[in-house]
Amino acid sequence: MTLFSTAVKNMKGNFRNYLIYFVSMMFSVVIYHTFVSLQYSTDIQASIALSKNVEVTFKTASFVLILFVFIFIWFSNSFFTRKRKKEVALYSLLGVRKRSIGKMLFYENLIISTIVLAAGILIGTLLSKMFGMLLLKLLGTTAEIGFHVSGSAILNTTLVFAIIILITSIQGYRLIYRFKLIDLFQADKQAESVPKASPLLALLAAILLATGYVFISLSFDSESDLMRNYGVAFVGITLGTYLLFRCLTVFLLRLAQKNKARYYRGLSVVGTSQLLFRMRGNVGTLTIIALLSAFTLLATDIAFSQYYTNTKHAEQTSPFSYMHLSQGQAFDEQVNRIIAADNKHAITAAIDIPVIKSSGRTSSGAVLPERYSEEDDKPVKIISTTTYGVIAKALHLERAVNPAKGEAVAVKTMYTDYSLSDYKKEKLTLELPTQSWELSFSDLLEDRILSWTFPDFVIVISDELYHELEQLSTEVLYKAYKVEGESSTVETATKLMRLDRAEKAGLTSYYHEYKMGLEDTGIGTFVAVFLGLVFLAATGSILYFKQLTEAHSDKERYTILRKIGVTRKEIRASILKQSLFIFGLPLLLGITHSIVVVNAMSKLFSNLVDVNFTVPVLFSTALYVMIYLFYYILTVTSFNKIVNS
Repeated sequence: MTLFSTAVKNMKGNFRNYLIYFVSMMFSVVIYHTFVSLQYSTDIQASIALSKNVEVTFKTASFVLILFVFIFIWFSNSFFTRKRKKEVALYSLLGVRKRSIGKMLFYENLIISTIVLAAGILIGTLLSKMFGMLLLKLLGTTAEIGFHVSGSAILNTTLVFAIIILITSIQGYRLIYRFKLIDLFQADKQAESVPKASPLLALLAAILLATGYVFISLSFDSESDLMRNYGVAFVGITLGTYLLFRCLTVFLLRLAQKNKARYYRGLSVVGTSQLLFRMRGNVGTLTIIALLSAFTLLATDIAFSQYYTNTKHAEQTSPFSYMHLSQGQAFDEQVNRIIAADNKHAITAAIDIPVIKSSGRTSSGAVLPERYSEEDDKPVKIISTTTYGVIAKALHLERAVNPAKGEAVAVKTMYTDYSLSDYKKEKLTLELPTQSWELSFSDLLEDRILSWTFPDFVIVISDELYHELEQLSTEVLYKAYKVEGESSTVETATKLMRLDRAEKAGLTSYYHEYKMGLEDTGIGTFVAVFLGLVFLAATGSILYFKQLTEAHSDKERYTILRKIGVTRKEIRASILKQSLFIFGLPLLLGITHSIVVVNAMSKLFSNLVDVNFTVPVLFSTALYVMIYLFYYILTVTSFNKIVNS
């Protein structure tokens, strides 16, 4: 019998243990191959008209996936090697050289990985059209995508995973030389030392986590404040998570031991002791899984929330279906003809918006920073009360304003979290060539009334004051249109954007803002969801491998328990509780981390662009828990079969 045939036989004999590894790794190959296929797909490229981030997004996602899969396979091989130490020792005892044993393990990993790679590429190729259609659905595109086998994608996937497989196979080969024969035989009998409970470090873990939560929620006045807050939060949450598993859980388990009435009830003494003895070896794994779960949920929540509120963001950026600066009668009539010719999208409002542009400053420079004047010497856009009424009617705004002559109503600057109190602290000075006016802010409008441009500072003043300013300055005229079904005006919007003077006129369309946002957020959501599923499958598999490794080590101990009268039902209940602790704690901590961070970020993003996090958080968390529950049930079932059959 050759080493290769022995490797094949071993692989068949251990197929049940390798199954989850097969599925998780194959899923990784499928997702990576999908990303690469979509990246090379000409149909996808043709369908994504506006976003410039497609290639960068898929390349970044592919790199992250490669790195994660490499780490996952590395850990998986380590678990399998540890589980088979006694088998390796028997080969050595029978006179098989370590070099030959190493080759056998090398062949095993090579065979498994090759099968997984081939199956993953095949499945990924067959499902590529479905994934492409799903992506186009997220992007709101009705284009058809054909079935296409990408040779470049297959070559890319094969090359990347061949390198990973080769490196991890060499790792399995080298591991054989790290153990002595006696160590291999005694591997299952070497008990881990019980970690010491340190009340001081347990308290430090709680303090670090609390500090991280507080700093992530702090407000900030500058970019440096933001970086400081997030930096402290990252360090606090990361170290706090590690110390929680390293010390706080041990401290709590020690406290549980002191509760004698509960500790000596049923198999609590066995379960608690098992968790204590295994905690030192599980600290790193549980910490990584908790942090990775938090990161995965956070990324998915942000991607979902941005996609979920894309329509609102487009309405803020471009409240009218079309808007442009008047460029003379010929250009204005040309624009009007193109819009009017679109019979599918009838015009509901066509208005002129006269605007006075003025230089100005506020008393502290907070709501009107100096950089606005550096960009444009006339950063203040001024609209009369009457003009605002016309705009409000066209946009169906219910808010009415009536500022006094010495007052101004501010339109909230986009991408800021200013409130009315911030404006009321300020005095606005309007400066025209021959005269200046000082105004106080009386109200704040949340709804946008002009398309976003930088500098973005718009005010509404009384008609009386507007007429005075009009005598001393020149108006600019905005032409604005509102049409039915503005999110599907692809042909008209494209024609307008192709006009020679469109850029000079600052022509904007709701469709382009909506479509660009949909493409960017849709791609982000697609990538976040699938990467999240890969991370979840891999972390669930790691916990599965870890628990099964411990199950094989503890099999004899559970046999002794059954011989002294412990029922199988009691053993299963103990397994359920132990596995729930191992699975539940990092999941609970990861969800807590993500909710705290999302809550802090929601205050920021909701103020800036009115992002809604509630529905995305509930959906992604529920989906994450359901899939995690599947791995928990699978682990408990497999653990019970090993030690309780």
